[in-house]
Amino acid sequence: MLGAESSRNSKVVEVQTRPFMQTMAVAEVSGPSLPIGLPAPRESAGQQPGRGGGSRWPEAYRRRLIAGDLAGGIVAVIAALMLRFGQIPDHTLVTLVLTVAAWVASVGVARGYQSRYLGSGADEYSAVVRAGALLLGAVTFASYTLKMEVSRGFVFTVVPLVVCIALVLRKVLRTWLSRRRAEGKYLQRTIVVGTVDSATELIRELRRSQTKSFDLAGACVTGAEGLADIDGVPVVGDPRDAVFAVDFSDASIVAVSGHPGLSGQDLRRLAWELEERQVDLVISPGIFEVAGPRLSIRAEAGVSLLHLERPARSGARMVVKRVHDLVLGSLIGVLALPVLLVVALAIRLDSKGPALFRQVRIGERGQEFSIFKFRTMVVDAESRKDDLVAVGHDANSVLFKAEHDPRITRVGRYLRRFSVDEVPQLLNVLLGQMSLVGPRPGLPSEVAKYETDATRRLRVRPGMTGLWQVSGRSTLDWEQTVRLDLWYVDNWSSALDLQILVRTARAVLGGSGAY
Repeated sequence: MLGAESSRNSKVVEVQTRPFMQTMAVAEVSGPSLPIGLPAPRESAGQQPGRGGGSRWPEAYRRRLIAGDLAGGIVAVIAALMLRFGQIPDHTLVTLVLTVAAWVASVGVARGYQSRYLGSGADEYSAVVRAGALLLGAVTFASYTLKMEVSRGFVFTVVPLVVCIALVLRKVLRTWLSRRRAEGKYLQRTIVVGTVDSATELIRELRRSQTKSFDLAGACVTGAEGLADIDGVPVVGDPRDAVFAVDFSDASIVAVSGHPGLSGQDLRRLAWELEERQVDLVISPGIFEVAGPRLSIRAEAGVSLLHLERPARSGARMVVKRVHDLVLGSLIGVLALPVLLVVALAIRLDSKGPALFRQVRIGERGQEFSIFKFRTMVVDAESRKDDLVAVGHDANSVLFKAEHDPRITRVGRYLRRFSVDEVPQLLNVLLGQMSLVGPRPGLPSEVAKYETDATRRLRVRPGMTGLWQVSGRSTLDWEQTVRLDLWYVDNWSSALDLQILVRTARAVLGGSGAY
């Protein structure tokens, strides 16, 4: 009797696991059975072990956000009252409660606490700005319809204050989250589903992500016969085994990439099974170099179509970019003028020759212009370049950058380290030949070597700084430089420009990657 029962249970297990067993052997370990090669779930801070439990980090992050927004709202209200009235009025408690509650509610309405926007991308910051506009509009509407006496000075003080505090809070939390992830915590265990080629490409793109939030637990792919892993990620079955892989690895995300056989009803069934396990399903359309704001879903006759917006090349956004260049360029130039005069004097005292250096560069649409820089090399530097290339100083197939270039002067080495030599390019910005942010302007000899993809860099104005500047500077090879510049050309926005400018200040002060 016992033997029959045992036999019957064995058959049930065999039937339930047959798809998974077709590709994987099963090893007996302490606790539940795990497929060979599939990493066991890690029970670390931020991880919730157990069947389909996945990662709990969004809840921890969200709690900190809400607590920080409440505290930030209180600080902003008290500061605004002191600035406006010079004291704390009697009705402070009512004002405090209503304002703080309205602020947190505005962030929630603006989707600032949604899990998919937390910890990565610009959407989390954009939600804060939208919440500020929403709060301002709500107060204006309430004061008009309810005939409330609301101090405009207080309103126009507290809203910018609370928005700034919230932005700083999110930056601090991002830093905290990055450090935890560097320790192996607060990661999202992920199963990748697709073909070998599509899964490999997706795995590499996920690893390039700056947030490093994905813990790639396994890959369920077709055409992987004889492969133990894909780019270091263990192959744990084919796409039919995705749910089993989730259960065994305690994954919280399934990422589907370019699998023609997994679509329509099969994909819906997978989504239903993952929904029961509270596991997220994400689908990669195979477009890796496009920012989220350019992608949207367009419903047409019951079919969901992915709409890819064209990059902005003209119109109001370009006008705004030009205005930003003029205003910020003028402001930086005026503030930096005393320092620039001292630098010019130091250059003249250090070596023979002029303080400023002019060089022909290629700008937007292939137009030539003269770029302004502080001279950091000896006067005959250009005539000595070919000799340096001949002895192997050129480590880049297109851009010439030598870490120990003997042509650089003593003062020039310091100017290059902190990018002070680039400041005169503010003149090019004011003249409309360059922008504050954009791809690096190339020399005519460099542009002549551009391949087809690289020529897209010439579709926008070159910049004083760009993604290359904040992502490694001179340590990047040509392929990495082009990849970053093309991403910027296709996805630029005013918010991205501001983010790059802030990161540039940090990179320049650190002096890393410059020579």
